[in-house]
Amino acid sequence: MELKTTLYDTHVKSGGKMVPFAGYLLPVQYGQGVIAEHMAVRTGCGLFDVSHMGEITCIGPDALANLNHILTNDFTTMYDGQARYSPMCNEERGVVDDLIVYKIRDDHYFIVVNASNKDKDFAWMTAHAFGDAAFTDISEHVGQIALQGPKAHEILVKLAKTEDIPVKYYSCVPEGTVAGISCLISKTGYTGEDGYELYMAAEKAPELWAALMEAGKDEGLIPCGLGARDTLRLEAAMPLYGHEMDDTITPIEAGLGFAVKMKKEDFIGKKAMEEKGELTRKRVGLKVTGRGIIREHEKVFADGKEIGHTTSGTHCPYLGCPVAMALLDIAYTEPGTAVEAEVRGRRVAAEVVALPFYKRS
Repeated sequence: MELKTTLYDTHVKSGGKMVPFAGYLLPVQYGQGVIAEHMAVRTGCGLFDVSHMGEITCIGPDALANLNHILTNDFTTMYDGQARYSPMCNEERGVVDDLIVYKIRDDHYFIVVNASNKDKDFAWMTAHAFGDAAFTDISEHVGQIALQGPKAHEILVKLAKTEDIPVKYYSCVPEGTVAGISCLISKTGYTGEDGYELYMAAEKAPELWAALMEAGKDEGLIPCGLGARDTLRLEAAMPLYGHEMDDTITPIEAGLGFAVKMKKEDFIGKKAMEEKGELTRKRVGLKVTGRGIIREHEKVFADGKEIGHTTSGTHCPYLGCPVAMALLDIAYTEPGTAVEAEVRGRRVAAEVVALPFYKRS
């Protein structure tokens, strides 16, 4: 049986089309449809319920050492209120999950993981924990709302003090207030746009949602569902677990080498990465040049042979064209390379392009 976020009734009253996702019932779209929601985020602002995501704390004198061992990125130099992205690998260098770590203060970290992997991630972390540090799953007590789009700041500043709104990308104010509600206010997002992610006590999410919707009336703020969240992240070429990475795909192959710090003394998966040798495949962008839309898990061909597969694909509303991401043999990853994807038994022509497809100016 699927769970419900505390915003479930709000979504139903607002006309949200509810579907099962990652163990929850969530809106895939509202009455205006996915394209309208996508365009609102690109040109104005959209509001997302992301309360299904998992939240885990790591607290104790050995918290930093644990994070540096379990995750591929290096958290040594973080300042209080900084956020840092990282893959979490298995011993074979595949990705267990990708996540964001917030440093609240020394010995206290707040970790956000993918909803579908929350239990797996928590079990992995606790199984590899050592010393004086405790991982705690606090997901059921936390609500998360994402305010995304170029007008996000205009809306948020109506409800929060200037000093409570983080300025730098990938930073947060751990103990801020929005509409009188205590929040961790983070300048992050999964849409490729400017925006914020707000974390609050789960029971306060409906009150905060209502306050944000009211404050955003003049800016055209609309509620958005899972459909637009996926088209937005794909247009911005943001990887999704289970698509661009999984237990068999390495962070380097997925194009996440910036978050793998091989100079660290050690981390889970480092030895396997050192033994890997030359890169044989990597994630690329594909722009459709023929007729059709390429989806995930389609075989890709060039020179009469199979050279890889797509990992995500759709028609991008803002760009106005179909694109896909794919994991291809290294010899075919140069921009401009002509390839074909097999879609329902027929070949659709495409061209390798640089990522991201969309980047806000």
